Parts: sequence; C-alpha cells; structure tokens
Amino acid sequence: MAVMNFFQALKELADEKNIPESVLQEAIEEALTIAYKKKFATKKDIKVEVDKKTGSFIVKAILNVVADDDFTDADRQCPVSEASYYKENAQIGDLVDEDVTPDDSQFGRIAAQAARQIVTQKLKEAEKMLLLRDFREKIGQIISGKVLRVERGVIYVEFKKAEAPLPQKEQIPGENFRPNDRIRCIVKDADPTQKGAPKGAQFILSRSSPLFIERLFEGAVPEIQEKIVEIKSVARDPGSRVKIAVASNDQKIDPVGACVGLKGSRIKGIIEELNGERIDIVKYSSNPVEYITNALNPAKIISVNMADDNKLAVVVVSPSQQSLAIGKEGQNVKLASRLTGIKIDIKTEKELDEAAPRASAEN
Repeated sequence: MAVMNFFQALKELADEKNIPESVLQEAIEEALTIAYKKKFATKKDIKVEVDKKTGSFIVKAILNVVADDDFTDADRQCPVSEASYYKENAQIGDLVDEDVTPDDSQFGRIAAQAARQIVTQKLKEAEKMLLLRDFREKIGQIISGKVLRVERGVIYVEFKKAEAPLPQKEQIPGENFRPNDRIRCIVKDADPTQKGAPKGAQFILSRSSPLFIERLFEGAVPEIQEKIVEIKSVARDPGSRVKIAVASNDQKIDPVGACVGLKGSRIKGIIEELNGERIDIVKYSSNPVEYITNALNPAKIISVNMADDNKLAVVVVSPSQQSLAIGKEGQNVKLASRLTGIKIDIKTEKELDEAAPRASAEN
C-alpha cells in the first residue's frame, strides 16, 4: 500500500537537519500505528513496518499462539491449530504476525494527517537531541554566539540554532549586553541547585568562571596549546582581578613572558575580552615559599614562615608593603591564598614580635 505523498519531503527534511533516517522511519511507523488504532478502534497489538525505499507499509497484528482449549481472545491470541497459516511449525508460546493492512483510501488520508503531526514532532525532538549532544561535546570550551534576549538578568545566547542561558552569577559584574551583541562564553553543565539558573536548563554559560580565563590563554598563547607552558592554577575575582600561575616545561621558555607576549600583545586581547579586568601572571614553583612570594606580587616579601603541614604561611613584610600585600579589601592576599591553596597571614616584623610573647604566655 502506498504511503503518504510527503514521505520523500520528510526524508529530505531529515537529511537537511542531519537526522538519521531510522528516526524518520520510527516516527512514521508510530504515526501509522496510532492512526490505525484510532480508525479501527482495535484492541490488537499492532506493529507497522515501513519500507524506506518504496514508501510502502504493512500493518501487522501480533498474536500469541495458545492451545485450542485456551483460546479466549481473538484480538491477541491464535489457536495452535491455525498458527501454521501465519508461521510454519509454530508452537504454543510463539508469536505470529497477522497481516491487517487496510486497503481503503480513507485510511491513507487519516494516516497521512496523523503521520504529519507526529513525524514533525519527532523531527523537532531529534533535532533538539542532536543540538544537546553538540553542547555536551562543547562542555569546557569557549563558544561564540549572539545575544537573543535578556530576561530577569539572565542573558540568553544563540549558537547556531540552539540557545543557552548565561545566569547573572556567571556574568562578569559591570558588563552590559543587548540583543544581537556578539558574546563569548564557556559551556558548563547546569547545576540545578545554582541560584538564578533557569529551571530545566541542561547547560549554562559562564564568563565569570576561572576556566574561562584558562581557555582564553590557551587560545592566545601557542606555547600553552603545544604543552610547553602549563597553567597550574587560576584564582579570580570576576570583573576585578585574576591571578594565574604558569610553569614551563622548557627551561629556555619564560612562562610569564610567553603569556604576556611581545609588548603585551598576547595579554592585551584577553584584557579587552574581560573589559579591563586586571591580570597577574605568576610563575609557579613547587617550593611553597617561592610560590607564595610570587603569588603576592607586586608586594615585596621579607620572609615566609611555613607551618609544618604546609597549609598555613605567615608572610612577613615591611610596614610600607603591608597594605600592598593585603590589597584592597584583602583581595591580593585572598587571591594568592586561593591560587596556592595555602592560607596566608600577612604580618609586619613588629606585629610578629608583639605576638610572640602572647603566644608563649598562652602556652
């Protein structure tokens, strides 16, 4: 029996959207099954098979072979004495197919209408799944898109034919995007517990993530792409300041200089992308004292006293360097602590001397 005229059009649509033919075939078979049951009000277990080459289909009723004495349901059962008509050497317990394909033109029209609706929906679902898979493969990567709209502080960004939200928490403070603006973000898995993330979102975007900084440097510094220079850690106060620790796997290559570029050529583009966010590039060291000293740059350090477990460091500075080491609202020492993974306490020599008698008295 010939299937509906739009079969070829649907096939072309599936090809255009890169949707497998198997999805199209399953959708048509499902549509015909629903149409048949609705048209003939049957209780039979129906299965439809479509020939994707010819566009023809067969409707089959699935029957369970039972003993003649147990035959009670003509819609779902077949007595064993008649089963050989459908399947040679059929035994009790086998399943056989009864051809119930209708031959009236009215069913063809009903089937076409039902198939049109269901297949269209299936194609939309399949297209959505392909887009989600595409997003899944891009987790942790930077993608460029266009701002679609801004709703309640959430920026919705379009990439190809998909869209994903950029929640307020993942935006850089002070940025202002409008519809049709170009924007670059990193793709993250959605956290259902994150405040401000749209309900049901499977993926969210971020510009405030430290990983966004890593990917920007990877794109700007060939030595990082080639694994000559390695990013060891990133600590960030989005919109204000970021510290990034880098190391070189080649003694001839200065990791800090490679990231800055000639006359700042490489870091300049990153700063522009971050709208002027301050970037401190720190040379990594496996020696915690040296690492902390580098991380507190530009402050000048007198000494670093490490606790036995290397989880706490008391850093001694001159009075003139204390505010610089601590930073505005404690930002410099906070970022240095997060970068190194070591709690840092900034002291002057006078404060250290005054604290020593108190500590002795307490002990």
